[in-house]
Amino acid sequence: MVFPYEQLRRRPDVEAPNLFASDAADRLLADIAGDDVLQSGLVVIGDSYGALTLAAAARGARGIRVHQDPLTAELALDANAAALGLDGAFAHHPLDAELIAGARVVLLRLPRSLEALAEIAALVAEHAHAEVVVYAGGMVKHMTPAMNAVFAEVFGDLQVSLARQKARALTVREPHPAAATALDHWPERALDTETGLFVCAYGAAFAGANVDIGTRLLLSVLDRAVPEAATAIDLGCGTGVLAAALATRRPGVRVIATDQSAAAVASARATAAANGVADRVEVVRDDGLAAQPDASADLIVLNPPFHIGGAVHTGIAHRMFADAARVLAPGGELWTVWNSHLGYRAALERTVGPTRQIARNPKFTVTASRRG
Repeated sequence: MVFPYEQLRRRPDVEAPNLFASDAADRLLADIAGDDVLQSGLVVIGDSYGALTLAAAARGARGIRVHQDPLTAELALDANAAALGLDGAFAHHPLDAELIAGARVVLLRLPRSLEALAEIAALVAEHAHAEVVVYAGGMVKHMTPAMNAVFAEVFGDLQVSLARQKARALTVREPHPAAATALDHWPERALDTETGLFVCAYGAAFAGANVDIGTRLLLSVLDRAVPEAATAIDLGCGTGVLAAALATRRPGVRVIATDQSAAAVASARATAAANGVADRVEVVRDDGLAAQPDASADLIVLNPPFHIGGAVHTGIAHRMFADAARVLAPGGELWTVWNSHLGYRAALERTVGPTRQIARNPKFTVTASRRG
């Protein structure tokens, strides 16, 4: 049976002619793993839109345990499975010991972040079956020798495939659980001396246990953002730095932190706890602001991504602007920090309302958009 990769879709994630639901790395991994996917205890990690999981299910695999960091990836997998009649072959899991326990075969799309890879590799080495085989792959342009080094810290055998259609796969065996225990230190925690905030991060969280420079610019003017706000939302919260800052600086405000990334949500909860505001920051895993009522927030803060996978694409940011416009109460404001070259001001004016510049440095601009 030839799996119909071309029928997969990205929905509800952004769809565009230059954005694809599967690629050569998915096909290479499926081919190299072959019938190994039929062994009990198959685990799939990082499956973008279901290509790895559903190709294995079409081959006859059942009881597949799947972890996908973005919520939109989970929803796309479910939708693609329903369209192909393969729902029921898998179950979603957090990235934890239960996901990995006893696994004999792991299919892994290599993450960009070495920290994310280290977290996954340590979990697999510590909790999988002693004879586990990891098939890990990606597009060559996103792979580095440092990835091999991460695996080498906790596995004894690593083989590298030849490249095919600009994709490559690693086959990894012989886990060393004792070595993995030494690497299992997530979440990382660091004190940001400029803000006085503790920042906590799991491996896949953007910027790790650091404050990225765009967020830092927004933090510098945050006290001016709707001082009378009763409800504030940190949209696309990442590690939750903005949410923690709002909660610590404004004891009376109700703060909601929301992100579609499972790693971000776990990190934001840890950041809130580390700063003593866990009781006042509600952290939600959500596709944008889908779970938030209309006209319910006085202030929304946002540092939007401008990449979708490996492609520079502003589609996610525009969806976030539209979500913010719906959820802001009349007179509420969206405070956004963005790479100045992207020129978001016109889109913010059009989607949210009158927009004024608050701050600017050589790379970033902070704007405030008022909902009419």
